Amino acid sequence: MRELFDEVAGKSPLDPQEAVRQATRTPLRKRFYKEAGIAAADGGFAITLDGKAIRTPSARQVVIPARALAEAVAAEWAAQAETINPMTMPLTRLANSVVEGVVDRVDDVADDLARYFQSDLLFYRAGHPEGLVAREAAHWDPVLFWAAETLGAHFILSEGIMHVPQPEQAIAAARAALPGDPWSIAALHVITTLTGSGLLALALAHGVREPDQVWAAAHVDEDWNAEKWGVDEEAAARRAARQRDFDAAVRVLQAVQA
Repeated sequence: MRELFDEVAGKSPLDPQEAVRQATRTPLRKRFYKEAGIAAADGGFAITLDGKAIRTPSARQVVIPARALAEAVAAEWAAQAETINPMTMPLTRLANSVVEGVVDRVDDVADDLARYFQSDLLFYRAGHPEGLVAREAAHWDPVLFWAAETLGAHFILSEGIMHVPQPEQAIAAARAALPGDPWSIAALHVITTLTGSGLLALALAHGVREPDQVWAAAHVDEDWNAEKWGVDEEAAARRAARQRDFDAAVRVLQAVQA
């Protein structure tokens, strides 16, 4: 079971896109259990398959702190048909990532997330056309104003894609606002990876932005181009897959913050 759970989770715990790529290269395993459920465990709830608690490849029991989240993970296992498809199990992949790769290294994961504050999506602006410039400002400026006014994190904006060094004080202020529990920081890391913005993830964690606002803000340029030139079907499919992982990370964040 541990080997199967490793396949479902992927070998890159906090990179959902890489985890999905790995999962698609692995032959699907047949479903070997009848029932998936949860059981009370020290610190939360374990996921069980036919009454046996799931463990990670390093033999750690997967314990989820919130009942609703544990039930959602169990539901992913219960929903599998004749074969087990990791593509349909984003919560399971994230849960395994937390237990295997985050619980003992929360600060390291937070530091890795904070690197996005050095070159965040929100810093690099279009110079034209005016409509795109205005749309970026409408989606991104409120988050930057909040970071400056509430966190004391004053970042520098740039036109184009040329890297602009950010003040160390701003990076440190944003880093200090990150949560300190493994489930929240793991969820935020996934959101950051998928959106390209640690600031959007941070605003979501602090209730400054709703999930749909964060997702829209992360795709301002993409949506603008789609409106002008049409939607590419392959790109749309990739975006839908990313959004499943985004929604799963949001669900984890909301569950542990409830």
